Amino acid sequence: MDRIPDRGSSGPLHLQRPEIAKLVENALREGESRFHRYELHAFVVMPNHVHILVTPRVVSTRWLGPLKGFTAYQANQVLGTQGKAFWQDESYDHLVGSATEFERIRAYVEQNPVTAGLTAAAEQFQWSSAKAG
Repeated sequence: MDRIPDRGSSGPLHLQRPEIAKLVENALREGESRFHRYELHAFVVMPNHVHILVTPRVVSTRWLGPLKGFTAYQANQVLGTQGKAFWQDESYDHLVGSATEFERIRAYVEQNPVTAGLTAAAEQFQWSSAKAG
């Protein structure tokens, strides 16, 4: 069941809208560059979920809630659905135990669009840290 969202074809697909995917990508990047809340190693904005690999600089409650709240507000502005839940309440957090596991997770995140059949190569997927250029 955990792999179903990875296909990117079930549930609300609001993240496939370019303007919403872009605002999520911008918020992820600003969490690192502007707010210094984490070091962003990898991300992908799939049509129905987001994967990120970060090294936090502050506890997750200081960045994940604000990130989800800000992007939910902005996405709801685009959708014309102010005040509606955008993200699921839960998130899946995992501590990385080794450099090998880190690289496996980075590859998993960046290859997710390929695995889901959304693109032939990770570098071709627009809303990803693997994106070329």
